Amino acid sequence: MSRKCEICGKGQVSGNQVSHSNRHSRRKWNANIQTVRIVENGKVRRANVCTRCIRSNRITRAV
Repeated sequence: MSRKCEICGKGQVSGNQVSHSNRHSRRKWNANIQTVRIVENGKVRRANVCTRCIRSNRITRAV
C-alpha cells in the first residue's frame, strides 16, 4: 500500500530520533493512511486517503 494520500499528497516525512544522551539516528513518520471506498465521478472505487482528508470531508464516502 502506498504511504501517500491520493487527495492531498501527504506522505511520510523524515527526521532524527534523539535519545536522552542526545545521540541522533534517522527515523520516519508515516502519514495515517486508510483505504476507504469513495465516490468519484459517480463511480465507487477504493482510495488511500489520510485521516485529515476523511475528517474534513474532502471526499465522499461510499455506503
